[in-house]
Amino acid sequence: MPGLRPTYPLRTERLDLRPHRMDDLDDLNAFHSRPEVVRYTPWPVRDREQTRKALEAKLTQDALTESGQWLVLAIELRETGTVIGEVLLKWASATDRQGEIGFALHTDYQGRGLAFEAAAEVLRLGFEDLGLHRICAVLDDRNTPSAQLLERLGMHREAHLIECAFFKGEWANEYIYALRASEWRAALG
Repeated sequence: MPGLRPTYPLRTERLDLRPHRMDDLDDLNAFHSRPEVVRYTPWPVRDREQTRKALEAKLTQDALTESGQWLVLAIELRETGTVIGEVLLKWASATDRQGEIGFALHTDYQGRGLAFEAAAEVLRLGFEDLGLHRICAVLDDRNTPSAQLLERLGMHREAHLIECAFFKGEWANEYIYALRASEWRAALG
């Protein structure tokens, strides 16, 4: 597989998905600093300097050239030009054509279908452009809104792992959701 170098922005009805830029710092900090946003993410609540360092690392995550890499895109609300979240696609295995999806959205923008819109486009990118066979999502089993979003996307819960990760100071249970390319294509009609 040659990898993935999307042409940006990826446009949905209301969003532009694009690589991060340094001028995203204020918008990024607005949700990276919120405990309710990062409760189930791999990163802690961040102050502005921690967010700046994280942003610098994201600046080069705009293409997938080898297995193991993450594509990390800003979710920009086109109407205002505000970055309201992030959506991610991991190229987990070229041999097995496996991927993983992730997302985080500012609480002020949740409940409007925006995360669904961004995640659906990233699933399309993974299946159509990267040629993945299967895309999974791993989440804390207490993260009900994300589980509901994954189900709306057509993903199925495949596993429930008990105390499988020591996460933010406690043992956590995880759900694994997944969708295969054939299921995704069938859902498109």
